[in-house]
Amino acid sequence: MTAREFDRQVRNLIELGYPALGGLGAAEFEALCAPLRAAVPDQEADVTAGRVPFLLVVAREVAPVERTMPLTALHGKKKPGFVDHSFEPGALERFVAVPSVAVPGHRVHLVFDVERGEEFCGVVPNDAMETIAGRGRTPLTIEEGIALITHFPEVLVKNKCFSLGGSRSGDRRVPAIWISQGMPKLGWCWEGNPHTWLGMASAGKRHAA
Repeated sequence: MTAREFDRQVRNLIELGYPALGGLGAAEFEALCAPLRAAVPDQEADVTAGRVPFLLVVAREVAPVERTMPLTALHGKKKPGFVDHSFEPGALERFVAVPSVAVPGHRVHLVFDVERGEEFCGVVPNDAMETIAGRGRTPLTIEEGIALITHFPEVLVKNKCFSLGGSRSGDRRVPAIWISQGMPKLGWCWEGNPHTWLGMASAGKRHAA
């Protein structure tokens, strides 16, 4: 997966209207992302296995979660993704990166060696996050999970959905993305409750220019 894939992801975000969400023009957005191009690895994605070498991620300060989730769709489908009503007003703003997740404080960043994490289907989320940490990996944040299905919608499939343990709100809820009524849904599940259809997405590391 070469720099051509990086360029594809930049174009994808521009076509979806991400620059406008942050008050940027297309050229400004390209310039913002350009310093990251040299860091992308020369590896291929295996979307069937839910493994992706890298993702271009936009911070919520530029592209708010409640605006980007409706820009997603299942592979080959048109029905837009949505944020579940179980998030009470103001809740999404409280789901931020946990201290152990070193998210760069930049408007855009890369996340490398991404795994959908279906090996953790049926595993208690807390236990899955402990295993991930023990491997020196990091759970994905909400923004990174949205980036995964934005750039690779093929990854979100029935019975192989995923939690996003990198974002928490200080309570027992763990955000997750799964399929509901033929659409991607951003919801949450309890940290102590396993689900046979819900794994835990993770990454190897992050990078910002």
